[in-house]
Amino acid sequence: QAMQQVEQASVVVLGTGGTIAGTAAQAGDNIGYTAAQVTVDQLLGANPMLPCALGGRRLVTEQVAQVDSKDMSVGIWRALAVRCLHWLADASVQGIVITHGTDTLEETAWFLQALLRPGKPVVLTCAMRPATSLAPDGPQNLLDAMAVVQDPEARGVLAVCAGVVHGARDVRKIHPYRLDAFDSGDAGPLGYVEEGRVRWVKSASFEPDPVVNWSLDAIHLILDQPVWPRVEILTSHAGAGGAVADLLVQDGVQGLVVACTGNGSLHHDLEASLLRAQASGVGVVRATRCALGQVLPKAGDELAHSNGLSPVKARVSLMLERLAAQATR
Repeated sequence: QAMQQVEQASVVVLGTGGTIAGTAAQAGDNIGYTAAQVTVDQLLGANPMLPCALGGRRLVTEQVAQVDSKDMSVGIWRALAVRCLHWLADASVQGIVITHGTDTLEETAWFLQALLRPGKPVVLTCAMRPATSLAPDGPQNLLDAMAVVQDPEARGVLAVCAGVVHGARDVRKIHPYRLDAFDSGDAGPLGYVEEGRVRWVKSASFEPDPVVNWSLDAIHLILDQPVWPRVEILTSHAGAGGAVADLLVQDGVQGLVVACTGNGSLHHDLEASLLRAQASGVGVVRATRCALGQVLPKAGDELAHSNGLSPVKARVSLMLERLAAQATR
């Protein structure tokens, strides 16, 4: 009976491009490549260990997008969320693997986690070297993602790179070149993939739920919105002025996230412009530009904090909150 269930189960792989699907003119070139050239089917077909890693499960593939992830857009996020919803609702699907570029992987991971909160695993994987590299890292990352997506303890949106399993809330790219380019800050990773097996060091369900908890109908309503709110990121620094924030408000921005110094502190000129923005109806959220830790709120704070999210993830949450408000008007 157990074997029959395995044979009926499916793993879905959604391709979006990235370095993992990149090609270079020479095998020795690991930086002068063009991302998003190889299709997801070609990528999987070139991995001789994949049938073994699937363990009898059926493989379903879809090419949702083909982009360098530096060019990730809300249109692709919408398409990706729609396909994830479709496959997550299929009882025969055990989980989803998404091949993705490294540059914005953390943003896509948090977008899918905050919006969908999937009970099944949705595993993003990637590469730092193109598919044509002399020693590509994509094939092993893909096999590791397959191990995670089939693990009975896996749930929610996860990221797998260089044998490490990260949760969507904390994962972030920390290095522009080395193969082990991701970490989870002071929260730490969820686990490690070792010879095709996952060793969990923390529960994958540790992810705190986002502030807004949407029903399936609300998710569809959100995704159907023709225009998504514009949310921009600013940085506070020595000599930071308020002109850019003022101009963005004049230009119709609906949300501003600020990468603040220290514990959410702001240059006084920038703070004044952000308070004006908030008074005019623009959503303003403070995150910290510090690599570790999070903003600890204190009495008298006039601007909201990001609940520990990094600036890029705080932007995603603010966008979704504004989008939900827009959808229910």
